Amino acid sequence: MARLRRDSQSTQSEASSQRLRAAWLYYNQGLTQKDVAEKLGISRSTVIRMLDEALKRSEVQIWIADGIDDCVELAVKLEKAYGLDEAVVVPTPRDQEAASIARAVGLALGQFLTEVITDNATIGVGWGRTMTASLAGFRPPRRENCKVVSLLGGVVAVHQTNPLDYTWRLASQLGAECYMFLAPLLVDSIATKRALIEQCGLKTIYDLAENLDLAVVSCGDIRPQSTSLSEGFISRQTLEELIEAGCVCDTMFNFLDADGRTINHPINETVMSVDLDTLKKAKHIVIASGGAHRAPAIRATIKRIGCNTLITDEAAAREMLGLVG
Repeated sequence: MARLRRDSQSTQSEASSQRLRAAWLYYNQGLTQKDVAEKLGISRSTVIRMLDEALKRSEVQIWIADGIDDCVELAVKLEKAYGLDEAVVVPTPRDQEAASIARAVGLALGQFLTEVITDNATIGVGWGRTMTASLAGFRPPRRENCKVVSLLGGVVAVHQTNPLDYTWRLASQLGAECYMFLAPLLVDSIATKRALIEQCGLKTIYDLAENLDLAVVSCGDIRPQSTSLSEGFISRQTLEELIEAGCVCDTMFNFLDADGRTINHPINETVMSVDLDTLKKAKHIVIASGGAHRAPAIRATIKRIGCNTLITDEAAAREMLGLVG
């Protein structure tokens, strides 16, 4: 994580101002060096020199949080308890706010994706605050013949997260083909859903989802403060019905009980998303979500689709370990 520190003087030279702009775009906005160069109208080599100078002048400060040893220990325990190939556990932010946790987990997700995406990969992605936050840590080299596929529909009124923007930016940073799920998150009937898939071009999305090299999703909890309600995706009445039916989890807007089973509710029939049983066929599944309150949701998602790599925070990790005794 990086924080910019300005000089105490009220004015700065043009060079200093340009350097800080470059550092802000690169470290905090998640742009690549090439993107920064194009935005500022300078060469990439100049951007590299500016970033190096900003570090030397302590205008950019990068730090590693305390408690890393504890996080590594928790990761090892999670791998054993849940049969994971890998767990990445980050320190829980001191304020424990949902937005802060999403940024911390998202940054780790971005760094993970930077390292693992290879040429010729087909990558399916969900969306949410954690996914969007991953862009700040995502700086891959350009890859050849990659595809980024959105796995669920979008929303009309965008508040904090724009699913189309996330898919597009991820694909752009990779230099990949982008396949957007151009449909609303919910439709009025199963007939409408079928028509959109079979007659309106969405079958391509579903076909690509059958052979994903990498699937990257998050999950949300179901409670009165859940994101689905606060963002207006569902009504309070629907939320209460889901809770009464035993729902603890929203994974790609599929509502699951504590054991990962689909809740018997009409909303699950009309959501525009790739089926979770299709998603579990992906060669490598990444789940990224944090917060102690989301531990049951993460566990339910793992039970339903499996998980190769889990990226979470220490508070969620402790709760998840508690759930398995």
